[in-house]
Amino acid sequence: MAILDNDKDILPLSSIAELLSAKVRTLKMYEEKGLLPQKRAEGAKKLYSINDVKLVAFVHYLASVKKINANGIKYIMEMLDDAMDEPSRNAFLNRVESTMDMISGKDIKDVEEM
Repeated sequence: MAILDNDKDILPLSSIAELLSAKVRTLKMYEEKGLLPQKRAEGAKKLYSINDVKLVAFVHYLASVKKINANGIKYIMEMLDDAMDEPSRNAFLNRVESTMDMISGKDIKDVEEM
């Protein structure tokens, strides 16, 4: 049995958009504002890891549900990077992920269309 490498970049932004029931354009806007993990394009598309998906989902949640602007999200992300060690950050993101699971994709999509 192979162990999954959650840090390996394998998912394009379009797949992440589908997983989050979000629009690709919305995620590209987050990318343009510097809210997503910085990736170099290898070939035609930038690829993201499973761990990156958690961060993208958190950014999307903050922007679409909590209505936090880009500067606020950047500040929150800096706090996650600077003030938390890796295990604490992962535990926090797992807790956020379980909270976000309670919100349906339809709820977020309705917020995006407003």
